[in-house]
Amino acid sequence: MRPAPAVLPPLPLEQEAGWESQIGVACARWAGAVTDAYLAAMGTREAIGARAQQRLESLVSFARTHSPYYGELYQDIEDPWPALSRLPMVTRRALMARFDDWVTDPEIKRSSVERFVADIGKVGHAFLGRYAVWKSSGTTGEPGLFIHDANALALYDALDSVRLGSGILGPAAALGTILMGARYAMVAATGGHYAGVASIERLRLLAPALSESLRVFSLFEPLPQLVDALNDWQPSFVATHPSVANVLAAEQHAGRLRIRPAAFWLGGEDLSAIQRENIRRAFECTVLEQYGASECLSIACECARGALHLNTDWVMLEPVDRQFRPVPPGVMSHTVLLTNLANRVQPIIRYDLGDSVLIEAEPCVCGSPFPVLRVEGRADEVIRLQRADGQSVDLLPVALTTLIEECVESRPFQIAQTSTHALTLRIAGTRDGDRAALWDRAYLAVRAYLDAQDLSNVSIQRDARPVAVSAQSGKLQRVMARP
Repeated sequence: MRPAPAVLPPLPLEQEAGWESQIGVACARWAGAVTDAYLAAMGTREAIGARAQQRLESLVSFARTHSPYYGELYQDIEDPWPALSRLPMVTRRALMARFDDWVTDPEIKRSSVERFVADIGKVGHAFLGRYAVWKSSGTTGEPGLFIHDANALALYDALDSVRLGSGILGPAAALGTILMGARYAMVAATGGHYAGVASIERLRLLAPALSESLRVFSLFEPLPQLVDALNDWQPSFVATHPSVANVLAAEQHAGRLRIRPAAFWLGGEDLSAIQRENIRRAFECTVLEQYGASECLSIACECARGALHLNTDWVMLEPVDRQFRPVPPGVMSHTVLLTNLANRVQPIIRYDLGDSVLIEAEPCVCGSPFPVLRVEGRADEVIRLQRADGQSVDLLPVALTTLIEECVESRPFQIAQTSTHALTLRIAGTRDGDRAALWDRAYLAVRAYLDAQDLSNVSIQRDARPVAVSAQSGKLQRVMARP
């Protein structure tokens, strides 16, 4: 018989009976996580490693006991537990196929989670009254549903609060100014239970007093309307993707966008040195990068000296090559295996995340005991098309990929520009009949998006060729601009 899970704390999101007392508990939980994150940063690498190892052993034991999937996976492993590298790795496809056995709370069923995320009105609300649910396809193309308990959410918030920008113009510092009237803007994909938007909606539900100072702007909006909305809002802080921020920087340089944020918080894509400098100069503000995923929202945070630091007290990353053999520090990996030490409801242990990373051998000049991380994640390109009147329009890659992801299920795809008035779309991994049906759905979604941008003159052609990976990185580039 499956054992009952350990009692996981509730996630207060709706103002129901006992809501005020639950908010107090949530604040205390966050404060405890902040204290833990702060104290860890004062220690040595050896001390941090010892804390992480204790947490790993506890997580593995919990997962083996309460997750039937991990119980089977680890059934031949005897105590004492071997090193992390000796445990079997897992993939999103394998975990999603065994979703009901993967989770540690038997009340959670994939069917009920899918019904929950199908309701857009529930974005930011608590599933079963105690969990956050986020959906993602990520760089693998395989759709994922990720559930996080209250302790994990408090920990993610605490890590970003303490370590992003070393606290200077990071979320904790921003919170004080927002309480005094400053405004926060997130420019992101809307219309789904995506991690960033759902996190903001969760905060708005948790703290109604802040709700008027927090706003999400849809990146599906035509750029002129988005620019006008940001001009009206005049945000003090902006969170978005690097490609979006770079397009907004061009609008700022051109004088159409006129905002003066204190900081841009960026994540979800590669941030090049050229992009960083372009954004910094356009807005004359601090630019901070955060690395996270739907599987673990805070993996690494940028310090005040501009380096990403891996949160090794709560996150384990194993850079590996194409054969899943470890690569040494200073070498870029083919992919990376993630272990999230914070989340108990849906354990992530040696999970193929899909990103290429490099862990530096040398410490950062900032003095942090956490290693420096370099990430080569998504590198999709901004597509520039022309309207019938000759005016250029930039299409954000994250908008295109999000639209198509919702239509093609788990199939890899590529959308490419062939001229200033034409796009092609490839969808892989299906029989011809199935692929045609998926292509039709994707076509209608992209067609509606183009029409909203006044690009009804742009054609979308079906490309029957296989999707192609980059010869250099071996990764799938899903949005390709015209050379």
